[in-house]
Parts: sequence; structure tokens; C-alpha cells
Amino acid sequence: MTKKYLIWDLPLRIFHWSFALTILALWYTAEQGSELVEIHMQLGYVALGLLTFRILWGIVGPTHARFSQFIPSPKKLINYLFKRDSKQGNTPSAGHNPLGALMVILMIVLVSVQAISGLFIDNDVFSTGPYNSVVSGDTEKLMSFLHHNTFDLVLIAIALHIGAIAYYALVKKLNLVTPMLTGKKDAKDVDSSAEIPHSKIILAIILALVCAAFIYWLVVINAPVIEDFYY
Repeated sequence: MTKKYLIWDLPLRIFHWSFALTILALWYTAEQGSELVEIHMQLGYVALGLLTFRILWGIVGPTHARFSQFIPSPKKLINYLFKRDSKQGNTPSAGHNPLGALMVILMIVLVSVQAISGLFIDNDVFSTGPYNSVVSGDTEKLMSFLHHNTFDLVLIAIALHIGAIAYYALVKKLNLVTPMLTGKKDAKDVDSSAEIPHSKIILAIILALVCAAFIYWLVVINAPVIEDFYY
């Protein structure tokens, strides 16, 4: 039986698949128009909470979850792309490879723009973001433009991500999906020194509760009260 090493912690894996399902649900509810607009807004808050967790987990989480460990320098990225370092080019990365790391950052940025802009928009018919009343008309137009166009970039990024997974599976014979389910990689693909000792479950639970409380404060407690005037 092939020995395996724990690389991807459980909180990171839960985030990954929850984030994927949330993006899918956001797409579906957006396509349904007014029928599911309230659910779409709630899912947007979920996405914002997940992003907040991932950013914080990228600071305090286990080794391979940390931004400091996987964001590549320009030199490292160039070496990886052109395989100037043959050893680096032939050895699978324990965590995110340089291109995978860029995809993580890209998705965080794109979905953050999508989620944050949704807090300020007003489509004049079905929904209004909780912070729409505090921005000018020009700012609202900008936010609306970002919200309605950034998702196209998200879809392109998802297509690239899926394409890369297929390439690694078919060409490089490297399964990237199973490790993100089990958290473990085969000993032939990673060195024992890359293994993480545990998933920091307790810290993740505390952090998740803090993020949930922050999102509730942001969209419910701190949101400006819109007063209705009747004449």
C-alpha cells in the first residue's frame, strides 16, 4: 500500500468545495432573474464570509494554506513555466504549484470584487445592496458595472482551472482532485518533510465563527437603515 502524507488541511478542503458550490449556486440564482434574487443575495454574503475565512486562513493556517508559502516570485514563476530548473520542472509541488497559486489569488480577487460590489448596487426593481444608500450615483453605476461583468471573468478563470486539472490528469498523469478530497498525496509525489502534522481544526472553528459574526455585523447590524417617506 502506497504511503500517503497529509498536505491539504480539512478546513482548506471544506472551504474549497463550499466555495465551488457557492459560486455554482450564485451563477444559477443569477440566471433565474427576480425569482431567486433574495437567495442570490444571501449566497453573496456566504461567498464574502468564505473569502474572509480564506484570507485569514492564508495567514494563520497550516503550511500549504499560507500565502507566504505558495505565492511565487516572478523568478520562480518563469522557472516553472519554462522549466529552467529541471529539478523543479519535473518534481510535483507539495502544495500549490506557481500557476495554481496564481489561480488562487485570481479567484479571491475576482470573487471579492463580485461580492463587495453587490453590497452597493440597486437594480431599481428587485433588490438593493445594504450599502447602496451611502454611495453616489456614479459610484453605484461603477459597482453595478463591476458586479454584472466581473462574473464573466470568474467563469473564464473556472474554465482555465478545470482545463489545468484535466491537463495534469491526462498529460502529466497527476491527480489533483483526490488530494483535495482526502487531503493526502502519495509518497511518490511529495517528500515526507512536506507533511503537515494536523489541520488546526479548533483554530478553524474559532475563525469561522469570527468570520460569520463579522459578515452578520457587516450586512445586518452595521448596514445603514433606509427610511421610507410617504406623502
